Amino acid sequence: MKIRTLVLALALSVLLPNTVRADEGMWLLSLIGKNYSDMQKAGFKLTPEDIYSINQSCLKDAIVGLGNASSPFWHFCTGEIISSKGLMSTNHHCGYGKLQEHSTVEHDYLRDGFWAYTMDQELPNPGLTASILVRMEDVTARVKEALTDEMSEGDREAAIEKVSKQIADEAVKGTVYNAQVKPMFNGNQFFLFVHIIYKDVRLVGAPPSSMGKFGGDTDNWSWPRHTCDFSMFRIYTAPDGSPADYSKDNVPLQPKHHLPVNAGEINDGDFAMVMGFPGTTDHFLTSYGLEETMNITNKLRYEIRTVKINILREEMAASQATRIKYASKYASCSNYWKYSNEQNKALRALNTMGVKKDVEKEYMQWASRQTNPKYSRALELIKKGYAARATVEEAQQYLVEGLLSGPEGPLFAARVKNSFARMLEADPKADLSALQNYIDNFYKDYDMNVDRRLVANMFKYVVDHMNADFCPEFLLKANKKYKGNFDEYAEDLFKKSIFADPEKLAKFMQKPSLRTLENDPLAKAGNEALDAYRGLASNVDENVEENLQRGIRDFTDGILQINEGKKLMSPDANSTIRLTYGNVMSYDPKDGVSYHYYTTMRGVIEKEDPENSEFNVPARLKELYAKKEFGRYANRNGEMPTCFITNNDITGGNSGSPVINAKGQLIGLAFDGNSEAMSGDIDFEENLQRCICLDSRYMLWVIDVYAGAKNLIEEMDIVR
Repeated sequence: MKIRTLVLALALSVLLPNTVRADEGMWLLSLIGKNYSDMQKAGFKLTPEDIYSINQSCLKDAIVGLGNASSPFWHFCTGEIISSKGLMSTNHHCGYGKLQEHSTVEHDYLRDGFWAYTMDQELPNPGLTASILVRMEDVTARVKEALTDEMSEGDREAAIEKVSKQIADEAVKGTVYNAQVKPMFNGNQFFLFVHIIYKDVRLVGAPPSSMGKFGGDTDNWSWPRHTCDFSMFRIYTAPDGSPADYSKDNVPLQPKHHLPVNAGEINDGDFAMVMGFPGTTDHFLTSYGLEETMNITNKLRYEIRTVKINILREEMAASQATRIKYASKYASCSNYWKYSNEQNKALRALNTMGVKKDVEKEYMQWASRQTNPKYSRALELIKKGYAARATVEEAQQYLVEGLLSGPEGPLFAARVKNSFARMLEADPKADLSALQNYIDNFYKDYDMNVDRRLVANMFKYVVDHMNADFCPEFLLKANKKYKGNFDEYAEDLFKKSIFADPEKLAKFMQKPSLRTLENDPLAKAGNEALDAYRGLASNVDENVEENLQRGIRDFTDGILQINEGKKLMSPDANSTIRLTYGNVMSYDPKDGVSYHYYTTMRGVIEKEDPENSEFNVPARLKELYAKKEFGRYANRNGEMPTCFITNNDITGGNSGSPVINAKGQLIGLAFDGNSEAMSGDIDFEENLQRCICLDSRYMLWVIDVYAGAKNLIEEMDIVR
């Protein structure tokens, strides 16, 4: 078996610093020159300046972080600009929520797909933002000038926040840019990121969900795949090129750079890099943190969400209207439902706990030789911190997954009630239009009968499994009053609440009453669940929590010192733009099993199952396949390629990221990882880790041959 390089970069990197190297790493663009020789060895043909430059157009100018107006710096997905007119591709599942919002029973874009054959048919999406990096800068020295080792964690955070705001404000003064300082390596380094954030992003096209989500939950996190996971948007600006809210007078973005789309061959071993906005990784997690992740976070998330998943599946299968309303919610819930279970399987199979303990043993040998005692104390602080908060973390999972984000009604009712009460107390004639807009948007995708089932089943699951010491009092009382019959409880709850359906609430708003709000049972349930969640913090000693954070920072600092001059290390993902490089690569996941590096449309036909909604195949696709109408997008063997795999290091947030070849051309879109290496966010496994990618030729074929959207094909630079 090949020796594994540890993600925590300690044991083997100390003992054998020059003999092993993984393909791991989510690298900061401004520092990519340090990796350049390795990139060249992997096959890269360009220069570091072609990736990141503040003086000339470069690849970074084509990479887009998709966010929301309320949190534009947290990117839920990545996109890439592929034309001189601001046309952008991303994953189908990244655009899924917008497809759902625009869908109705009469115009079911989820079922049928959507294509704009002219720009005036493109659909606006208020609140969706597109962020492009302008520049980045290491500001560690300036931030650390404001910090001392004697500071409490609270004082330290306050000082960091203050100086970070000063740095960000200075960076964007007199510009249309936005800026943020982000910590790296668990608060041991700090970088400034300056972005231009566009606010008019319109839906251009997407295949039907039977293609864009082909394989559904069954194929999720697995290879081989045949999912046509893409959608298309366009970025618009004010006439002067500046960011602007939606307006009919806006014009398509003229980007500094856009990616040519490669329709040529992809071979095993070809260079491949992924640029995007990965969300969160935890490569510096200790064995104590890993225990919490596996036995509390992942375990309970999977178990509690299973209750919700089963109900939504039944309700969505029974009604088209319900399927449209809950499609995006189901997708969001199911993705990390399966992820949690598969990650635990991989962590056990790869003995990640043993790896972490070996790292910690080597760390302590190093720490014992240091003059500063903080390094020797770090692991003990971490151990005590996780132990002290274990029961609270368990309670938090039940409250969040079971009560607050399981059913929707209680939290919605609490939010509306609280906002309403504050506004009425301040001004009985307050303008309620913003609140009304929130209410209308909520009810658009809400079904009282579905939610009543969720309340009954999820509330019962929580009260049956949660530690009673942390269980909200209202739930314990309901369990006693209704003798465990939560169907009856939910029936009464919804019958008596003004928030159960829009007609009741609309009637109330014509003549609002604070007393009615205070006594509403659904709002009271939501508020008591919120109070229970907020009260959890009081059950953990502040000093223990502070020491945990201090221990994690000092442990990470030690890791960095150990590896200085021996091994390049990348910081954990935190939704800032990164680059990961590697190669197209097949793999052998287990004895007697070998996986080829690409799939074809033949696999779509082979997987078809008319009785299973996850494997339905559109009639048009079958007709085109039967005639072998692949246009100019077939491979050398006359096959229609669909997906391929690389060994790039990706995670959530990378969805939709461009897979770029050695010449800087788009060859695919990253959209998933493989179950055998679901440990990757915690411990990268270089033998098994694979990034599953949509082949750009499949995307082009769908746009051109399947959908006939020649207008989009004509504005792209398609190369071979």
